[in-house]
Amino acid sequence: MTFKDMQFRTTLYGLEKLIRQKAKRYPSYARHLAEKNIVAQIKLKDNSSGRYYIFENGKVTSRKGVHPCPDICMAFEDTDIAARIMKPNRNQLDFINAGKNMQITLQGPDDLVMWFFETLNQLFTLGMEYGTDMGNGVKRYTSNTNGGPVFVYVKDGKIIRITPIEFDEKDATPWSIKARGINFTPPRKTTVTPYALAWKSMVYSPDRLLYPMKRVDFDPNGNRNPQNRGISGYERISWDEALDIVASEIKRVKREYGPGAIMNGSGSHHTWGNLGYWLSSRLRFFNSIGFTPVESNPDSWEGWYWGAVHHWGHTMRLGGAETYSTVEDLLKNCEMVVFWSSDPEATSGVYGAHEGTIRRQWLKELGIKMVHIDPYYNHTAAWLGGKWLAPKPGTDSAMALAIAYVWITENLYDHNYVATRTVGFEKWRDYILGKEDGIPKTPEWQEKETGVPAKDVRALAREWGQRKTYLAAGGIIGFGGACRTATGTQWARAMVCLMAMQGLGKPGVNMGCLQQGTPVNTKFYFPGYAEGGLSGDLEGTAMAANLYQRMPQLPTINTVYQRVPRLKIPEAILEGRCTGYPKNPKTIEGQFFKYAYPAPGYPKVRMYYKYGGSHFGTMVDTNRYTRAYRSEELEFVVNQSIWFEGEARFADIILPACTSFERWDIGEFANCGGYINHSYTQCNHRVVVLQHKCIEPLGESKSDYQIFLELAKRLGLAIPYSEGMTELDWCKRMFDASDLPKYISWKQFLKKGYFVVPNPPEELRDPVAYRWYAEDRPKDTPEISPLPADYTEEYGRGLQTQSGKIEFECSSLKRFDPDDPERPVICKYIPAWEGPHTTELYKKYPLQLISPHPRYSFHTMGDGKDSFINEIEDHRVLIDGHYYWVIRINPEDAAARGIKNKDLVKVFNDRGEVICAAQVTGRVRPGTVHAYESSALYEPVGEPGNSADRGGCINLLTPSRMIIEKSHGMAANSCLVEITKWEGGEVA
Repeated sequence: MTFKDMQFRTTLYGLEKLIRQKAKRYPSYARHLAEKNIVAQIKLKDNSSGRYYIFENGKVTSRKGVHPCPDICMAFEDTDIAARIMKPNRNQLDFINAGKNMQITLQGPDDLVMWFFETLNQLFTLGMEYGTDMGNGVKRYTSNTNGGPVFVYVKDGKIIRITPIEFDEKDATPWSIKARGINFTPPRKTTVTPYALAWKSMVYSPDRLLYPMKRVDFDPNGNRNPQNRGISGYERISWDEALDIVASEIKRVKREYGPGAIMNGSGSHHTWGNLGYWLSSRLRFFNSIGFTPVESNPDSWEGWYWGAVHHWGHTMRLGGAETYSTVEDLLKNCEMVVFWSSDPEATSGVYGAHEGTIRRQWLKELGIKMVHIDPYYNHTAAWLGGKWLAPKPGTDSAMALAIAYVWITENLYDHNYVATRTVGFEKWRDYILGKEDGIPKTPEWQEKETGVPAKDVRALAREWGQRKTYLAAGGIIGFGGACRTATGTQWARAMVCLMAMQGLGKPGVNMGCLQQGTPVNTKFYFPGYAEGGLSGDLEGTAMAANLYQRMPQLPTINTVYQRVPRLKIPEAILEGRCTGYPKNPKTIEGQFFKYAYPAPGYPKVRMYYKYGGSHFGTMVDTNRYTRAYRSEELEFVVNQSIWFEGEARFADIILPACTSFERWDIGEFANCGGYINHSYTQCNHRVVVLQHKCIEPLGESKSDYQIFLELAKRLGLAIPYSEGMTELDWCKRMFDASDLPKYISWKQFLKKGYFVVPNPPEELRDPVAYRWYAEDRPKDTPEISPLPADYTEEYGRGLQTQSGKIEFECSSLKRFDPDDPERPVICKYIPAWEGPHTTELYKKYPLQLISPHPRYSFHTMGDGKDSFINEIEDHRVLIDGHYYWVIRINPEDAAARGIKNKDLVKVFNDRGEVICAAQVTGRVRPGTVHAYESSALYEPVGEPGNSADRGGCINLLTPSRMIIEKSHGMAANSCLVEITKWEGGEVA
């Protein structure tokens, strides 16, 4: 007998003793053992050595040898493989390779095999201490949210309060910037959004889904009554019944139609965490069963992705700009900031909380001039002050062209930069001067379009042309409500062209508003959520870039090549066909590949598995979605959600998910990864958080991971899905895959719950964005974009365009369709297809509705749910016992309609009606009304899809026409409506 043979037998013998010891010490483990009565065999494949374990009524015994008929069997090729797999803290790559090479086999029902793995894994996690004892029975845990990291205080198993994280003396010190004789240093703490502070009320919301539910008139074996979705009620059922129905429907639909008949989509913004977020456990499950994905549109970057990309590339940022070290450059060198469709105090970027607020306070301390261009005198403008210009929605590109006209005619642009760092300027210049169409784009010309006085635009152009100016186009570069208008592509294109004329990248001349570009450590690796978590998806996530090499996992591949555009889900279901264009971050030309549904050889969708969020509040013309749900073409609908709101009310089966405070996860503050590289430069400190399981799941709710695992067990996929791991095991694997172990042990991290990444010394801070480009040097900012193949003459030199320069005349558009009237090869002014130029429609609906992202909630997160946010009158207004959504209207428009403050009003057009509370304010220009998008509630007063909504779903009114025909992009902010007082006659 070899030493390894002896070691194998000793390990198997000791396993029984260890299980007994843990069960005696930990009641939770003893309860786990009592769940199953099974015989589990561990052996070598040649039967030369083995031991079996008898679990019966919570007790375990074992016998040497091979059992004739075990319930489950784990067999190893040899003792060398067994030794590597059976040891604590095994290398997961060894386990994966052993399974892929058939060096280890697992036999038995999936649920029993998974239970046995959990039994073994818990041996090494039981008794771990986490959290901080605060005395008086209070334990403090850590978690992370879409709105910032938090401390969670728990007593007697209940959350008593949630606060931002304040650092201790052992945490890394902040960075400092000395500018113009002042030393600027951020505070030693994190910030959170308003709704993050309301999480306690959302956890204990009366709208929580606590038990599996079945629609009362849905019979999977009889009459399904799809026409009653959204109307009929629900009854509580057991998890076994719910999961059995869903698993049975998956099998049935695949058997009768094929996997392409199963459609899955998600809200972009579920609860935070690299494991539980929408690109992780969800993708792993659906890739494993095969499905038709809902193809998302770049809904915060529409004009940038479909327009600006063609001038400078940046496809991996969906058309937005790089932003490295712009905070330091702005504070030291900038003389003016132009906020254009930019309200970072309301929509602060991507999960960045209020980190930028202190930095914008520094703008005021330095006396840097500020200008705000927005139809609404937004929160940033109201706080910071400065000149306000209020163009009509959808006319911003006309103002941009007029600014360029002044620069050209008054010699206020950087001639050398334009000559050496751009191409095609002459063609655009001729258009601006009117040589192409006979219409010079003067400030007077734009006044007729925008309503902004010519003198104000001329004054802005002159001051901008003579000052080192930063352009804040959106909260982060790539956002902004103007990019979601019918002319959004032209506005975003114009922003790039204007900055090219002023010398983008020169000291003090760049893009940003101090929301991004802090001097944090970009060399420290921790994966963002877009790197795929545990998904195993190398195609639909950014996993292949970094994470897969560091955290090997079984790859998952969706074999279905069919997809449905998110904005055309209703057409796919109701009409049985639609087309779309893809969102492809790899290369510019990737957005040109038109696809059709149904794809050749694939079935139409028959089952819809909806996960998180609500399209009613976040997509466009959303009465279409309610009608699609009620179509008999959809044979089965399942919704996996935390709260009974929005689309959950249109499901046949509802699976209750728990919040991130009730499960394990791990993630970093504002770290997206993937499509917004180094997005954590929004933050004053990089903070990685272990999201403790702070309380037990309420009711019978389960984590998303556990729900998918339970379904996987019924489909024979439990081990491929989980790799035998619990959520805490996956957290440990992600910890090991990052740079965290170089600084902190797992035991320390587990207990404390967070780690502040040390900042680099000043001399090693990232170079300023685009400085390399302005100085015609190889790229030295720390991102992988563009990919090597997209450089023109020399790797690392130039932009992603064909010329490698900023292109006023876009070579990609010339190749694709040089005669496209909606997206010409140069940036032009094209009047909106829904606005003042649509004469007859404008007479009928004379108010232009803009619906930017909300200040107090994050899409549907934070709204409704009996959240404390409801008490904020700028969010909802309590009238006669109901919290109504707010619409802002100018006093002139209100007076003409007899509307007073807090009157209930009907906002309507041909697409729908929404009942809101009026806020009469001079902060919105005449002719324009303002209401945030993303109501979590949908409450029709009559038949769903055909009656007024008093929940606040403003997106019932927005147009479903694509921003341009050859795109998959919304134009929600080109929306004509009328408003009248609401008398309440239809309310039951």
